[in-house]
Amino acid sequence: MRATLLLIAMSILGYCKDETVSGHGGAGATWVLQSIDGTPFAARATLGFPEEGTLAGEAPCNRYSGAQSLPYPWFRAEALITTKRACPDLEAETRYLRALEEMTLAEVAGDTLLLTNDAGREMVFRAGE
Repeated sequence: MRATLLLIAMSILGYCKDETVSGHGGAGATWVLQSIDGTPFAARATLGFPEEGTLAGEAPCNRYSGAQSLPYPWFRAEALITTKRACPDLEAETRYLRALEEMTLAEVAGDTLLLTNDAGREMVFRAGE
């Protein structure tokens, strides 16, 4: 009985809720990059939140994954690791991953994910297939 009451209290107080982007509308979608700083991104890059505290996706050449454990709306792509395939879009990939690491805020609004930072940079993603 005490354990049940404790779980109910924790749920009401938010202790059991995912406070990262994935718990605030980011999960369940593959986010496809549309633009960086207002410039359309010609290559394909995706971002997803497969489970609480993680992020993963495909940059133009390689798959990547990392941590994202800050509470929403704060954002930080941490400890990114990538595969090591070469391709003609390596410059676009470098631009994408560097921009992703610089983002500090996230906003999920319907089918749009907006990542921004205090320097005025932004990345716009749309929910894809």
